[in-house]
Amino acid sequence: MSKLLIIEDERDLVMGLKDNFEFEGYQVCAAYDGESGVESARRENPDLILLDVMLPKMNGLDVCRQLRRQGVETPILMLTARGAEMDKVVGLEVGADDYITKPFSLREVLARVRAALRRARGRLTEPESFEFADVQVNFRQHQATKAGKPLDLSPRELAMLLFLVQHREETVTRDQLLDEVWGLNNYPFTRTVDNHIAKLRQKIEDSPSEPRHIITVHRVGYKFIP
Repeated sequence: MSKLLIIEDERDLVMGLKDNFEFEGYQVCAAYDGESGVESARRENPDLILLDVMLPKMNGLDVCRQLRRQGVETPILMLTARGAEMDKVVGLEVGADDYITKPFSLREVLARVRAALRRARGRLTEPESFEFADVQVNFRQHQATKAGKPLDLSPRELAMLLFLVQHREETVTRDQLLDEVWGLNNYPFTRTVDNHIAKLRQKIEDSPSEPRHIITVHRVGYKFIP
């Protein structure tokens, strides 16, 4: 579970972001001014920081600059006011990884956070093949069998299975699957994920109605258990 630190003085905004991030499976902590934000970044060791530019006690640019000088390499996403072009430029110069312009959509924030976390940990190595139960999958050759018999998996089902295998034993959200399998700029409805999961279960599970490998995590997403 990734931990996010939100450094923002608008408490209503913090609570809205916190509720939505926690719903997506993130752990969230918050600080409401620049000085406590620096302290929280040291103490909490977050995986990503959402940092507002306009903060009391110490502005976000100085917070970012100080953290980078102290050797903190945590991804930092700056929150800037619309039209504040100089803040964006300076933010990137002092070490921010990306910026989000207010007002923003929740989907944009989630997408940028996921992308930044993915860049930070690097792309997971794609396994050439993987076996679980009586299923064998060769991702490089795009082939799969169950109990020795060929499985007709579509390219999207293979991509979905690959992402689940890469994150085995972890809870992945529907939006994560949409991001990875369908792409940031091609969002269908999240119900599409459920439909594809149902089809994948029909092919790889012994009892699709009582799955052993692709487990539903209520209100969040799925977990793959080999």
